[in-house]
Amino acid sequence: MKKIVLLYLLSVFFIRVALADEGMWLPLFLNKYNIEDMQKKGFKLTAEDIYSVNNASLKDAVPIFGRGCTSVMVSNEGLLLTNHHCGYGQIQEHSSVEHDYLTNGFWAMNKAQELPNPGLAVTFLVRMEDVTEQLLSDVTDEMSEEQRATIIRNKSAELINKAVIGTHYKAKIKPFFLGNRYFLFVEEIFTDVRLVGTPPSAIGKFGGDTDNWMWPRHTGDFSVFRVYADKNNKPADYSQDNVPYKPKKFMKVSMKGVQQGDFTMVLGYPGTTQEYLPSYAVDLIEKLYNPHKIALRQKRIDIMNFEMEKSPAVRIQYSAKYAGVSNSWKKWIGESRGLKRLKAVEKKQLLEKNFQAWADSKPELKAKYGNLLSEYEKNYAEIGKFQHITNFIIEGIFSIEAISVVRRFEILSEINSETTKEHIDADKKTLLTWTDDFFKDYYQPIDKKTFEEILKMYSKNVDSKYKTATFQLIDTKYKGDFNKFTNFVYEKSIFVSKQKLIDFLSTFSHKSVKKLVSDPIFVLFLEIRTMYINEIDAKYVQLQNAVNVLDRKYMQGLIEMNPNKIYYPDANFTMRVSYGKVDDYMPKNGVKYLAFTTIDGIIEKDNPEIYDYDVPQKLKQLYEAKDYGKYGQNGQMNVCFTASNHTTGGNSGSPVIDANGNLLGLNFDRNWEGTMSDIMYDPEQCRNITLDIRYALFIIDKFAGAGHLVEEMELVY
Repeated sequence: MKKIVLLYLLSVFFIRVALADEGMWLPLFLNKYNIEDMQKKGFKLTAEDIYSVNNASLKDAVPIFGRGCTSVMVSNEGLLLTNHHCGYGQIQEHSSVEHDYLTNGFWAMNKAQELPNPGLAVTFLVRMEDVTEQLLSDVTDEMSEEQRATIIRNKSAELINKAVIGTHYKAKIKPFFLGNRYFLFVEEIFTDVRLVGTPPSAIGKFGGDTDNWMWPRHTGDFSVFRVYADKNNKPADYSQDNVPYKPKKFMKVSMKGVQQGDFTMVLGYPGTTQEYLPSYAVDLIEKLYNPHKIALRQKRIDIMNFEMEKSPAVRIQYSAKYAGVSNSWKKWIGESRGLKRLKAVEKKQLLEKNFQAWADSKPELKAKYGNLLSEYEKNYAEIGKFQHITNFIIEGIFSIEAISVVRRFEILSEINSETTKEHIDADKKTLLTWTDDFFKDYYQPIDKKTFEEILKMYSKNVDSKYKTATFQLIDTKYKGDFNKFTNFVYEKSIFVSKQKLIDFLSTFSHKSVKKLVSDPIFVLFLEIRTMYINEIDAKYVQLQNAVNVLDRKYMQGLIEMNPNKIYYPDANFTMRVSYGKVDDYMPKNGVKYLAFTTIDGIIEKDNPEIYDYDVPQKLKQLYEAKDYGKYGQNGQMNVCFTASNHTTGGNSGSPVIDANGNLLGLNFDRNWEGTMSDIMYDPEQCRNITLDIRYALFIIDKFAGAGHLVEEMELVY
């Protein structure tokens, strides 16, 4: 019976009907399930042109960039494009007050000037394979979850080892459809990736956090890197002997631009979606989780912004941190509004009502699915309480920079009389290097104010049973004065001063552990962690495991109930194809947003008094002279466009591709009205935002004078 059910699920998971442009599709199955629909919508190539194991295909030109973005190869010499915000950390690392590449940009005029980036890697997909049958062949419905997990874990290890043995490749297996299917991914990872060029932030981050997630958009969100390999074109760590990587495939660059209704395709690595959540989970996200997470990040944003506006040095130190905090903050705001507007909870409840009626319709269905929704409701009632406190720990307490220092130094608290001097010296050396790196971008007034405000918010919003001894100390000894307590902590603690930490490490011995663990910030960290382990962790994991089982069964049930409905797997940072068309939209009644923006909008927003809108003088000169070169069209310079491709985080830097497989631009954002698409897609509102590649080339050539990079690319007209 088990095998019959498995074969049935394998046959129906990818059944597709013609609905809007929703979906993130596995390229392995395009030929079977998507290519006909894609070609009806204008695509001129074949599925084999997108994904092939035996021949060079578009997949070979689209690697993962770093740990959370996508990128695209655009030359036979390893030249790579991604978003400015994806390369932001590397740009910041190379920046200083003397060489402020964030503000002024950077361009290597030859390969010798390109800057190495330790720790940065790009990852190419070699192949993917459905391994569901191998992995689940010994799994039965009668097994416990622990037994099931053990079998899957052991078989995964065997399959991974078999896939890469005798090669330099890496492999991984990931679950799909909430644990109903599994796929193997074989990858090739390159670790010598050098910064070639970046526009100034006034272009690459134009509009800053004010425009983030918004349309109309005028951001030149791109940066340029180059991948290097050894002389055999194989991955190698940084070396002056390495040479530019010759990719199996690089993407040709379209100079034609796009028109309303044109076919577009996004090939990349979307991070996380949750399209099949039950109503109980969506209700918690909309009404409990997001409001508090938004408030916690709003407080941190306000504190950082206040200090960054006063000091250029602090602005450089905290620019990447600020961007990281504000990105999710704004996304959650838009997501909550979108869920409310769509009445997502009510729609989920209607689906569940129909599901329950279907489950009750036959004895065998009732036995399998009849109690599923009531179990969901019971579990989420408890999960909500634990997730709430977890959010205040992760988004609150653990967001304090001094706490992050403690977490790094905690390793020293494990030292005892049996620990060798060599072991201690090795830890000290590692921590000294880390301390030097960390405090390069640390400003104590920001951290101190954050500490005070976060503790206030934690105390106000968390049940008293989760308030540790530190909070009781504030109430008693400090009479509830968080400011006074914070002053005491930041005067006494070693974790808020580079010099104090260096002095501590230089004389560290077994006897120093007592000083370490009595530090007030270490005490707070240990209290919170101990409380979490004792009061939350085990119960939360148990509940979440129960929900994971329900998720898997619910997914099975939905497919059995509606076998002709479209089902695509949630995003999990594996290669996907989404496709749609260049399209405008109406964000609200009486308002229509066109699908294109031009350089005129940049000039309209120009404001030298606001950092994010201070248009560089040279760009204004090029505009006044209408000196757009071959990159303009009909006397105009397009900047960005919107399309109906289904995207999410991780798709940043993804190539947006035309019907002939040429590069139209770089995906870099979604519209604010469509951010709920991670949970519920709305074809009328969901739009991905793309940088027109011609604007990027215009900036490289006409603005930066780095036309030699454009000459590396193959342009098609």
